[in-house]
Amino acid sequence: MTDALTSHERTAWFRRDHFGMFIHYGTYAVAGRQEWVKYFERIGDDTYRRYAEHFDPDLYDARAIARLARETGQRYVVLTAKHHEGFCLWDTATTDYSLARTRGRDLVREHVEALRAEGLRVGIYFSLLDWSHPDYTIDWSHPLGNRPDVARLNATRDMGRFRAYLREQLRELLTGYGEIDYLFVDFTQPSVRDGLPGKSAADWDAESLLAMCRELQPRMIVNDRFGVPADLVTPEQYQPVRPVEVDGERVLWEACQTINGAWGYDRANLDDKSPELIVRMLVETVSLGGNLLLNVGPTARGEVTDRHTAILREIGRWMRRHQDSVYGAGPADGVVAPSGVVYTRRDDKLYAHVLAWPFKTLYLPGLAGEVSFARLLSDGTQIAIDAGPHEPEESHLSPAAPPPGTLTLTLPVRRPDDLVPVIELTLKA
Repeated sequence: MTDALTSHERTAWFRRDHFGMFIHYGTYAVAGRQEWVKYFERIGDDTYRRYAEHFDPDLYDARAIARLARETGQRYVVLTAKHHEGFCLWDTATTDYSLARTRGRDLVREHVEALRAEGLRVGIYFSLLDWSHPDYTIDWSHPLGNRPDVARLNATRDMGRFRAYLREQLRELLTGYGEIDYLFVDFTQPSVRDGLPGKSAADWDAESLLAMCRELQPRMIVNDRFGVPADLVTPEQYQPVRPVEVDGERVLWEACQTINGAWGYDRANLDDKSPELIVRMLVETVSLGGNLLLNVGPTARGEVTDRHTAILREIGRWMRRHQDSVYGAGPADGVVAPSGVVYTRRDDKLYAHVLAWPFKTLYLPGLAGEVSFARLLSDGTQIAIDAGPHEPEESHLSPAAPPPGTLTLTLPVRRPDDLVPVIELTLKA
């Protein structure tokens, strides 16, 4: 039974939970200028490896981060076991370029154990790129890609040896830590930039790698970034405005977003999204059938910043009262929301997320006679319902009158003190 799981069966929890935490962590935190600092500043290996020598996450507390995720309302957490820099956060036999060698710690094990203790799903991020490996061929995304002698450097590099290295690292991660729920691989982009190619699915032997993942972890879901179809697609740093489709068919998707535009720790970046904006992104995502994976980048010593912790806790307070409109919810197909309202639906409940609180009256087209009860989700109090005009001619009494079939809700004049107020509508059978 386990070996024959369909994608729909594997992803049942993912389609229900909708909200996760991404953790980008590595030696780039010592630089404090995001995770692509080696590429953007064209830093050579000898210089960059100093960051590994000084990377000491003595305040990294996986259990505290897992608790923060749970309190935020996030149901799964994805940690960067290895980012593009190639530094490994687990105890690997494939390289000495790891935290196990420099500090004697296995953050992947700490991560997995902490999530299980908090009842959260376990996610691992693994970069297919590796700027540290001597056999990884230099492409447009490589820090050495601006050198005039790229062809000469690549002549001594062997992607076959690198593929074997890559495969063994994935095997370690998928056999050494028990059941893994989600593998987020990154990334395949074969397009040419600045005269250099990127990497295609063939460069990784992607079909074979994915088959190994399925064999080792049959219940695990895998994203699309091997470059071959898998369980879900992962738009990054933008919000789709309609359900995501591939070849005209809706697919499972996850919006990968940052709090401040940076994935890794960026000391000078104070461009934080507000808790209200993040909640709005979450409910809009759920309304389109997707998940939101929200990133934090711990400091070089391992703490989630106080600013970002405060933002997450405020989101968590909203989630505590409004989680019914997120968990297990999805698109309200066939119901058109008015401007300033986002709908999600779960069984016989329709949730109206009121982004722009109106004065006293909220008109919901097409719902007259369809709703048996309405309440404000935050405190459970009743919202008065008026079914609207019962005869077609009544709608012509005023040019501003709502059209026939409109449900009218009488709201409190004062906007509820919620990041996004939610009205729960119970639909008639």
